[in-house]
Amino acid sequence: MDQQTLAVAFWFLLAIVLIVVFLLARQRRTTRALRLRAEEVEARERIRAEEERHLVDARLPALAESLNHRPVEVPAPRHPRVAEAHEPVFALFTDSVRQASARGEQSARATLKAMMRAVQSLSNEQQVAISAMQDRHDDPDVLAGLMRIDHMNSQLNRRAQATAVLCGSWPGQQRSASSLTDVTRGATSRIRDYLRVNVPAESDVAVVSRAVEPVVLAVAELLDNAARHSPPNTSVEVNFQQAHNGMAVMIDDGGVGMTVEELQRAARLLAGDGGNDINRLGDPPQVGFAVVGVLAKRYGFRVSVDTRSPYGGVRAVVFLPTELLTRVSKPAMPDNAVALPPERQPVATVDRAEPERTPGGLPRRRRTQTADQAAPPSAPAVTTPAEQRIATGLAAWKRGTDSGRATTPPVAEGNTQS
Repeated sequence: MDQQTLAVAFWFLLAIVLIVVFLLARQRRTTRALRLRAEEVEARERIRAEEERHLVDARLPALAESLNHRPVEVPAPRHPRVAEAHEPVFALFTDSVRQASARGEQSARATLKAMMRAVQSLSNEQQVAISAMQDRHDDPDVLAGLMRIDHMNSQLNRRAQATAVLCGSWPGQQRSASSLTDVTRGATSRIRDYLRVNVPAESDVAVVSRAVEPVVLAVAELLDNAARHSPPNTSVEVNFQQAHNGMAVMIDDGGVGMTVEELQRAARLLAGDGGNDINRLGDPPQVGFAVVGVLAKRYGFRVSVDTRSPYGGVRAVVFLPTELLTRVSKPAMPDNAVALPPERQPVATVDRAEPERTPGGLPRRRRTQTADQAAPPSAPAVTTPAEQRIATGLAAWKRGTDSGRATTPPVAEGNTQS
């Protein structure tokens, strides 16, 4: 071969080599790009799968807990850009849980409400039976036993009444206007440790008819809370304070007080917030502040608690605005009537009729309506000397009225027949 042929062959081979090298480089670049793309897709899939596991294992359960009003923080997404695709699922899950919780809460409320109505009905029937027995018996020991049963029945009725109010029911029948002293006495008669409560003297400031029962129930819950959370050898002091736009009922105990967290929770419940979900009231449920908050919000009075009690415990204040107050006259006692204990004093009303008398001149006994329709309370187990004196006084009063009914009236001389 000549040199020209060799040159052509050389350049041809060189071109082939260059083409091959170019193709190999291009293939390498393509392979690298495909590998990087595959790795990126794999990483995205791994991130998506990790975010889905985080959604299912952590975020959704925490969201369900928080929607059920439990103090659980919902974790943030690990990869926000990937989590954007989960927002529709998140929103749908939230709506579903809320609807299910609302249905469950409504069903629980309806069930509890019906049950409490049945309990209240039985308690009222039992109260009628106890009252009838108190009218028939004048033996001090029997009356003391009936007083204990009556007191326990009053506590049972209050618990049922409070639960029913928390479930949306009304506190009870409307009563006549009652003085603040009678309202406090009525509330005191519904708690176990009633002997530890010091009630102020008579007041002519009264609660209007529509608010008597709600205020009695609210004060009873606060008194019970004060007595339960203070030493048994201490007293619970109740005082009235006049304000320019209402009256304040102050309840002081000598207990251990409340922490900042407890005060914040109490303030939220007493403002009427948080009592709508009975599942948030603990196990066993602590319904006292929640019931008071519901009543205060519904009837227009305010309740607050703080740790500024002069006795080192908690001070609860029930503020009654002017529109819930009125004036009443104090009830007059007949001259020959036996003095009743404070729990038996009749409710003061604006107009009081002259007591009906027997032909012998003695007052005819009528069962008076107290502010809470509860008989005088008694100690849980053993009759105290004070209770014995009360029972003895009631027995003597009943014997006197029975004797008066049985006395034959004297016949006038001008009407004597021959």
